[in-house]
Amino acid sequence: MTAIAHLPLRRAIIETGQAMNRLGINQGASGNLSVRAGDGFLITPSSLPYDEMQVEDVVEMAFDGSWSGDRRPSSEWRFHRDILAARRDVEAVVHAHPTFCTVLAVHRKPIPPFHYMVALAGGPDIRCGGYATFGTQALSDNALAALEDRTACLLANHGLLALGGSLKAALALAVEVETLARQYVHALTLGQPVILPDEEIARVQEKMRRMKYGQNPDEA
Repeated sequence: MTAIAHLPLRRAIIETGQAMNRLGINQGASGNLSVRAGDGFLITPSSLPYDEMQVEDVVEMAFDGSWSGDRRPSSEWRFHRDILAARRDVEAVVHAHPTFCTVLAVHRKPIPPFHYMVALAGGPDIRCGGYATFGTQALSDNALAALEDRTACLLANHGLLALGGSLKAALALAVEVETLARQYVHALTLGQPVILPDEEIARVQEKMRRMKYGQNPDEA
């Protein structure tokens, strides 16, 4: 029997997908995950529920877009490939359709600095990237633009992208962004919330950097 390459990472992808649904930030077989592996990356297959996924179902891809295995990669492989190619600081990408992030995304609203935790995504806001059909290069280009100097963004009429130094870190950030989205949507029912100035967010970012806040989700 041929040994399966990157077995621990394949297991981590499946476990992260199952956790994503268990935590309520995704449903069914929607959403997708990737993690850097060797000279390429691993990605979830197309249209397979996480509870049914086996390690051999996880697809190994190269940065030229080719893949190996019996299953096709997620239809969203282009933005996974492009993010990992462009961002050497990123090891893993989580894409999901969490309810409150999607509520904002369908209105094409970014998440402003109404709460200091917005800084966890790398800047004074969490942008909403422009709309394009799922799986297209146009969507990937829009995602890369929205993620410039950021580790999370919304995608218009679509969902959420969260990046991290590991699958666990990317998932933790996705959960945090969905929490912020839920808080922001509820805050808007009382009117426009008070927005923190950019200089305060910069102070928070520096403090988070010194504390290594959010860099190791096991320490949260």
